[in-house]
This record gives sequence, C-alpha cells and structure tokens, in this order.
Amino acid sequence: MTMTSISITISLLLLLLSTTNATTLSSDITALKAIKSAINPTTIPSYSCLASWNFTSDPCSNPHVTHFLCGLSCSNNRVTQLTFDRAGYAGTLSPLVSQLTQLITIDLSDNKLSGPIPTSLFSLPNLQTLNLRSNSFSGTIPPTISTLKSIQTLDISHNSLSGSLPNSLSSLTLTRLDLSFNKLTGPIPKLPLNLLELALRSNSLSGFLSNPSFNELTQLEVVELSDNSLTGTIPSWVFLLPSLQQLNLANNSFTGIEISKPLNSNLIAVDAGYNKIVGDLSVNFSEYPMLSSLSLRYNKLHGPIPSEYSRKMKLRRLFLDGNYLNGMPPKEFFSGKSSVSGSLGDNCLKSCPASSELCLKSQKPLSICRQAYGGKLKQK
Repeated sequence: MTMTSISITISLLLLLLSTTNATTLSSDITALKAIKSAINPTTIPSYSCLASWNFTSDPCSNPHVTHFLCGLSCSNNRVTQLTFDRAGYAGTLSPLVSQLTQLITIDLSDNKLSGPIPTSLFSLPNLQTLNLRSNSFSGTIPPTISTLKSIQTLDISHNSLSGSLPNSLSSLTLTRLDLSFNKLTGPIPKLPLNLLELALRSNSLSGFLSNPSFNELTQLEVVELSDNSLTGTIPSWVFLLPSLQQLNLANNSFTGIEISKPLNSNLIAVDAGYNKIVGDLSVNFSEYPMLSSLSLRYNKLHGPIPSEYSRKMKLRRLFLDGNYLNGMPPKEFFSGKSSVSGSLGDNCLKSCPASSELCLKSQKPLSICRQAYGGKLKQK
C-alpha cells in the first residue's frame, strides 16, 4: 500500500470516527434530561424507550448498543425527532422541549401525559408534525400556536383541552388538523387555507357554519364535525367546496339543510343524521355524481323519497330511517339489480317490502304519521 493510499484510508477513518462520535449539542442534552425527569419514573417500564435513555453516552452518537435505543432521531449533532413509544408514560411535558430547536416531529401519542401543553413548544421553528393524541393534556389552545410556521400536521385529539379555538389558526400552514374528543367550545374560526382534513368531532362547538370560516379552502377533502352543538341551517356552499369528498355533521342541532346543484363535485359521503332537520328530502342530492353514501336518519323530514335517488344516484348506503317520509319508496331499491344497503324504516312509508333489509325496521304507527301531517295523511 502506498503512502498516498494509507493517508486516504486514515483520513476516511478519522471522518467516520468524527461522524460516529458526534457530540450532541449541550442544550439538546439538557432538554432531553428535563423531558425524562418530567415523567413519573414508576411509569417507565424497563423495556421502554425512555428506560434506555442513559446519559452516560451521547444521544446522537452511533451505533446505539445499550443506550438511547429509540425515542429520538438525530441529524448530525441535533435532535430532529422525538417519538415516545406507547408505554403508558405519565407526567408532564417539560417546557425545555423548546430547546430542541431542530425538531421536525414530536409524537407522544397514546400515553398518559397530563397538564397544559407548554407554550414554549409553539416556538419551535422547524416543527412539521405535532402528535399528542390520546393523552390527558388540559388547558386551552393559546393564540401563540400561530408561531408554528412550519407545522403541517396537528393532532391533539382525545385529550381534555377546553376553551375556544383561537383565531390565529388561520395563519398556519396546516394540511391536517384533528382536535376531536376534547372539551372545546365556541364557534369555528377561520381555518388554514391549506387544509386537506379537518376533524373537530365530539366537542361542544356551537354556532352556525360560517362561510368566512371555510372561505378559499379549495383543497379541503374531509370535514368531520359530528357530535357537537352546531345549529342553524346546513348551507349549500358546504356541499360545493371544490375538493370535498366526505362530510360528517351528524349529532348536532341543525334545523335545516340547503342543497344546490353542483357544477362538478367529488362528494362521496354525507352524514347529517341525528339532527333536527325539517322539510322535504331534496332531489338535488341526486345531482352529485359520486355520492355513494347518504345518511339523514333521525331528523324530521317529510314528503316522499325522490325517485331520482334510485334512478340517477350510485348509492351504496342510504339511511333515511327515523323521519316522517311518506308515499311509496322507489321500487328500484328492491329490484335484484340494486346493491344499496341501509334503512328506510321508522318512517310513514307505504308498502315498504318486509322481505327487504331496507325495511327491517317497521314504519311508524298511523296515528303518529297523521299527527305529523296534520291529520291529512292517508295510509294503508
């Protein structure tokens, strides 16, 4: 081996050693120590990621043989990902997490962390994913959340957050927002323009669906607002959001629904069941070419089921039970060619075939139907 090749080999070995033994920035180590110290040690199983956090070795050095086996990722000498395993950790999230300024991902989901989310966390400049799902975090969502300039996915569902949604949400670059199963109140504010998925189900949100809240959300595909206290009329513009595919407004207090004919629509599924919607069943639903699942069950709808529902629509699931619909149901639903499932029971329909699964629930008693129609309903 020549002197030149020996020199190159030594240089490569030195480079490898310097990379392998990269020393984690001291402020990152301080933050990691604080994060582990904020966890109740009795809730750190011996097999867990946090149990392997032994600070006698460097967190970002490689290879990880006995210490820091999991729970974090590094780039050079900085921590870029903090990911707890689902080990049932209890305790709080240390405010010193904000010292991990190169974090791209935080995922602490499915544990038992409690207390408020430290506001210092919202100062992380590079954070793209924040997942605190299924813990016991409490307190409000502060307006300073708007300082998460790089955030794309925010999931704090299944916690105990309270208070209203901050208006500052609109300035975020979010594509996915899930705050379901909390104790949030008040109206829906203006939402981030880049949203693809919105999930706010099982809170105590109130007020009307406001056009300014959803204005210019041209990429929104999924809206999940079920199990809240929203009121008023479901406006026609909701169904006309250009990219909307799934809309769930079930279990609210809506009293009306407006359906306009679309110019073009990707809408696949609509659930507005278990509300207080009055009026006739709109024929305009049949103008949505992709609509395959429709639920308006347990409202206060009157009138017949439009024949267009069976002739024009490509329905696979139809739930209209628990209303006051009358007349004969479209006969095409009961032909051998129909593949629609669901329920038309608990209405005031005539001759709903008992042999069909759609009619397994019996219709309302004639006395109740006559009362609903002011005594003018004739029923066999």
